[in-house]
Amino acid sequence: MEQPPVTLKRVPVLDLGPEIMELKPQLLRSIEDVLDKGAFIMGENVKEFEREAAEYLDVKHAIALNSGTDALVLALLTAGVGPGDEVVTTPFTFFATAEAISHVGAVPVFSDVDPLTFNLDVNRIEEVITPRTKAIIPVHLFGQVVDMDPILELADRYGLYVVEDTAQAFGAEYKGKKAGTIGDFGCYSFFPSKNLGAFGDGGMITTNNTVFAERVSMLRAHGSKKKYMNELVGYNSRLDEIQAAILRVKFPYIEEWNEARRRAADIYRELLGQTPGILLPAEEYYGRHVYHQFTIRVLGGRRDEVQAKLAEKGISSVIYYPIPVHQLPVYHHLRISQPIAELLAGEVLSLPIGPKIEASVQQIVAESVIEALR
Repeated sequence: MEQPPVTLKRVPVLDLGPEIMELKPQLLRSIEDVLDKGAFIMGENVKEFEREAAEYLDVKHAIALNSGTDALVLALLTAGVGPGDEVVTTPFTFFATAEAISHVGAVPVFSDVDPLTFNLDVNRIEEVITPRTKAIIPVHLFGQVVDMDPILELADRYGLYVVEDTAQAFGAEYKGKKAGTIGDFGCYSFFPSKNLGAFGDGGMITTNNTVFAERVSMLRAHGSKKKYMNELVGYNSRLDEIQAAILRVKFPYIEEWNEARRRAADIYRELLGQTPGILLPAEEYYGRHVYHQFTIRVLGGRRDEVQAKLAEKGISSVIYYPIPVHQLPVYHHLRISQPIAELLAGEVLSLPIGPKIEASVQQIVAESVIEALR
């Protein structure tokens, strides 16, 4: 009698279960402590998380917010970016990067990316700088840092602000400095899937400029330093106390988890390094990669086929991003071409990775990729 095929246990792109189970007693105690104290907005956990983050990142100010998207918006507003201004950024990123530019009334200007790092091609940025350019937003995509020195040189020469989108790169480093502490502002996300993730939305801005920090702090709280004394038209963009408490429990593990992601990336490189038909993500070019994603390129127009074959075996994978930002309906009127970003959108595939992923699971994933390409 023919035996049914063996079905593998489903492999998610990121499995948060082991992390939650390991920390569950601490997490429940921290949440219970917030409930007992009854301080749910701007309490001691928010203040302590800001202090701890600033110390870890070696930056003067860390201001906790309700999302990474708001971090970008508030950074741009603090820099005075608004209607009539242009902001240079990458077309190969999550929509929020460009969305924040549009939210403040400015125009996103896209500059193509490096096919190896997926980040801004720093040799092309100057081509799109105009007298209306006010800022540059480099995105440290997938945990790989952008080459920041040329961007800082351009910013200095043209009088531009640099807003680092560090949503996917908490703990990454560029020449010994933490990503997000190199430009004028660093913008972070604590979305649950991030390297340091809350159990809901969360974000943060870092800066070494005290005036900027004060303005961001006002903007997150309806434009006021003192309650009912509103000096600016601001936002309700505060990180809530329970999310701050959760982040504080997880924070001491971020170095351990980032190193575990790097080890997992090394395993994938060993397993897939000689596989024809794919390109592995670039290794560390300018500093410490923290592998928010392990994103390969599947060549020859076979990406969707490979993804489908992985799915048949219960292996999840994700396409970040299937449509470059400049080709999304909201920006389609720009009618521009970014050839490398468009090429990548048809080839990239992110494989399961996380600090708790087992080598045996990676072996199954790698073998399944190789089999799908035969």
